[in-house]
Amino acid sequence: MGCASHSGALLSPTKRELPPYEVIFGSSAAGEAVRLSAEMAATTYVPVLLQGQSGTGKEILAQYIHRHSSWGNGAFVKVNCPAIPGTLLESELFGYQKGAFTGAYSSKPGRVELANRGTLFLDEIAELDPGLQSKLLQLLQDGQFSRIGAQEERQVDVRVVCATNRQLEKEIRTGGFRQDLFYRINVLTIEMPSLRQRRCDIPVLVNFLLDRHGKALNRPVRPLNAQTLKLLQQYDWPGNIRELETVIKRYVLSGSEAIISKSLQSTRDEDEVPESLSDGPIDLKDVTRQAVKQIEERLILKALEANRWNRRTAARALSISYAALLYKMREAGVPARGAKVTKSITASPLELTTGADKLSVQRPKKQEPLA
Repeated sequence: MGCASHSGALLSPTKRELPPYEVIFGSSAAGEAVRLSAEMAATTYVPVLLQGQSGTGKEILAQYIHRHSSWGNGAFVKVNCPAIPGTLLESELFGYQKGAFTGAYSSKPGRVELANRGTLFLDEIAELDPGLQSKLLQLLQDGQFSRIGAQEERQVDVRVVCATNRQLEKEIRTGGFRQDLFYRINVLTIEMPSLRQRRCDIPVLVNFLLDRHGKALNRPVRPLNAQTLKLLQQYDWPGNIRELETVIKRYVLSGSEAIISKSLQSTRDEDEVPESLSDGPIDLKDVTRQAVKQIEERLILKALEANRWNRRTAARALSISYAALLYKMREAGVPARGAKVTKSITASPLELTTGADKLSVQRPKKQEPLA
């Protein structure tokens, strides 16, 4: 994709929780198409459907549309549909009345009510149970819903933005998604480009992430050299911006650009595992040895990152001796000395990692996501 120069201004100080304009949209043709659609969405009240691969920044775009709409002063309420069990999701969405079920000792409003006069963001809408899909359809049709255990209907004025990384048309054909609901949420659809489609934006994204994580980790960070930036632009990024952020955090922690090339190579190696013997015999022992070594190296790096580069703590997390960890770090080419970090690692934004790290010893501080 070609890239053009952009003169877009940064967001105003009251909206500084969002990344800068040029980080969200960049200067690629794909990013420009998203910008035009987002600005159209911000001026209308119709539901918006954001489609695209994981890690492309759908939540950030939903926030941008909300902030720039006439409902921008209202609440932005996110519901991660697959993260909440189906048995609990209905009460989370629509609330319940006192006595509606065992344990309902008082009435509780749902997230739909909390989003009144604001935006309700339904992430991974394809995961919504069929029963909840019908209640959501009613909400979109007339703005009405009822709490669990209640007889009366409630009225809300809420903007609905949905996101998915799946093809809903296929879900409809297999019976996993209601066709009538699809027509309701598909009034305005925005296709989120993959990072491969906006390679020319990678230097801007890298500088933003270096600045963000350098400050979060209280570390001075050197800009990447031209060769490393070129390497980043040539990589295919199956994990999109979320994967890019993970790689940049590793660099900020270690201070070594070798970590970047090693991270990208590890992913390439995973993709190069032979699926057949058509190219000749395979030395299974050698392949297995190499695979184990690569997994070991990634676990060591993960443990060091999760424990803020404290090697003794990382060794305990891996159930190996301190001396063994140092030996394996030398073998893997990981810098022998990690920088002392005074702030906890932040949760990924351009969200950017999923789930808590099992090796982590401290809870990350909350930070507005970029993806």
